[in-house]
Amino acid sequence: MAAADQAISPSLRGSELLDLVDYRLAETEADKHAIYRLRYDAYLREGTIQPNPTQMVSDRYDDMPNSWTFGVYFEGLLTSSIRISVGSADHPETPSMDVFPDLLKPELAQGRVFVDPTRFVADAARARMFPELPYITVRLAYVACSYFNADLGLATVRSEHQAFYRRVFMHQPLTGPRNYPGLIKPICLMAVDFPAMREKVFTRYPFLRSSYFERRKLFERSRPGAELQLAVPDLTFDRASIVPRA
Repeated sequence: MAAADQAISPSLRGSELLDLVDYRLAETEADKHAIYRLRYDAYLREGTIQPNPTQMVSDRYDDMPNSWTFGVYFEGLLTSSIRISVGSADHPETPSMDVFPDLLKPELAQGRVFVDPTRFVADAARARMFPELPYITVRLAYVACSYFNADLGLATVRSEHQAFYRRVFMHQPLTGPRNYPGLIKPICLMAVDFPAMREKVFTRYPFLRSSYFERRKLFERSRPGAELQLAVPDLTFDRASIVPRA
């Protein structure tokens, strides 16, 4: 939910930068704490939270079996982070469900799956060096949408960041601002009909594509109770959606 709306040409260095990027799932306490501190620094800088003595930001969703917290490392240094949660009938609890249940519960009742990326933050100094960082980081949400064959890709963002998600990922706003637990500034819910819009997005930004090997490497788990039911990869859906189709 950090700022991600730089005006960047579609002719990105995305594919080149991917060679310098390491997406790491936060599994050790050291990695988690580094990300929680990065969140704290980013939110405090933006005036989104009040200072706290731990100088870290975390919540119960960090430990949910249907959530994955990633650090994005450039040349070995933690540069940004994002958390990916996947909502389904078997795993309905996600951060956005807490704030927008009136919109998301009906989707789950119809058997739909949504990817819910939250806690997008970046190191301020390194973000200035890599203006494409928002694309590279939020790319993980599209990797997840492909792996879990999602019907909806969500974005919970502040009003001033909607233009980026609308322009790049073709998200549509679904609500006005609402309060998010622990944050001072309210957020809006946006969503994209992933099956309908993914090829348009991939055509404009080819580096957002991923191989099945990469998707499995990032999201497959073997922990008991952590499995999510996967559909056949890359099917085309033709369903009614809360998101207007193009």
